[in-house]
Amino acid sequence: MITLCILLLSFTIGVYFFMQQPKFGKLPSGERLERIKKSPNFHDGQFQNSSETPDLTEGANYFSVLKEFIFKENTRVKPTTELPAVKTDLHKIVPNEDVFIWFGHSSYFLQTNGIKFLIDPVFSGAASPIRMTTKSFGGSDRYTTADIPEIDYLIITHDHWDHLDYETVKNLKSKVKTVICGLGVGEHLEYWGYDKSRIIEKDWHETIELINNTKLH
Repeated sequence: MITLCILLLSFTIGVYFFMQQPKFGKLPSGERLERIKKSPNFHDGQFQNSSETPDLTEGANYFSVLKEFIFKENTRVKPTTELPAVKTDLHKIVPNEDVFIWFGHSSYFLQTNGIKFLIDPVFSGAASPIRMTTKSFGGSDRYTTADIPEIDYLIITHDHWDHLDYETVKNLKSKVKTVICGLGVGEHLEYWGYDKSRIIEKDWHETIELINNTKLH
């Protein structure tokens, strides 16, 4: 019994210190937190979807999902061969050309109306705080932060690991003019060294006036 208690205590302490790493960011506080609380989409301590969004599909429950995850063998969890991909030299793109490049999952480069956007970039090779898990598929990891030119707007849709990648965002800091993100996400970015004046945080359905007479909805 004593041995078990020691193991549990050691595990708890280990998890605590692991969670103190900068890559986990910071929770919103101060003015950011107050702004979140005033949002019409924020109720009962969290943002609420505008339409009903169940966590599980009809007929499923957490036990059945966990059981399937642990015991059911699935041979189609990753490609058997490297994914085909074409790598574009982003540094040589003509400024007035309209360009759309998909890096994989939810990561994109978009150039339109003379504006360069980078959306949810994840170039670290893993969408997880533990690098050995949730690794990118072969062929979907052709780009690094060195391949990215100067960006007018870095857009972070939300702060899940597969959309907000600590290593990528840190390495892109000198290339990004402005960051656009949801309420509260700016706390992570400021903690990671981004100047507050370069961060635009917006609530759902709000509009942003961009350069070149462009609006983002």
